[in-house]
Amino acid sequence: MTSKLRLAFWTSGALALLTMLAFVVTPMPMQAAGKSKINTIGSPGVAIKGYDPVAYFVDGAPRKGKAEFTVEHEGVRWRFASAENKAKFEADPAKYKPVYGGYCAYGVAQGYLVKIEPDAWTIREGKLYLNYDKSIQRRWEKRPDSYISKANTRWPKLIR
Repeated sequence: MTSKLRLAFWTSGALALLTMLAFVVTPMPMQAAGKSKINTIGSPGVAIKGYDPVAYFVDGAPRKGKAEFTVEHEGVRWRFASAENKAKFEADPAKYKPVYGGYCAYGVAQGYLVKIEPDAWTIREGKLYLNYDKSIQRRWEKRPDSYISKANTRWPKLIR
């Protein structure tokens, strides 16, 4: 085999390998299993990765919930950092539940039910919006009204 032919085979093989690697390592959104109305991705049976939805409003920060302060609501467990937060949620779940069931607000606007990171969040007009991560949150915050409008349209179709 000539050196030109060897180089051609090596180059085409390397290109094929790089193409496959690019596909494998490209981050893909994690689809929600079963299209649950409440986000339990990453914590089966537990809403929003076990974080306390009330804490975002009361403390202005995400706080991990504790198993001893748990409420069953809409078929999943919601955890709270304190008995007080649990009581507030029980009295008015609609006030504290994140929009779009706790799925990434930007993802819903794009037509996907995807995971969230609890530290990527915004309260806007009294509603809690969670995002995939901080970089997606920054993107979402540039045009929230547009994304909310798109998400409001797509949300009912996503949870059918």
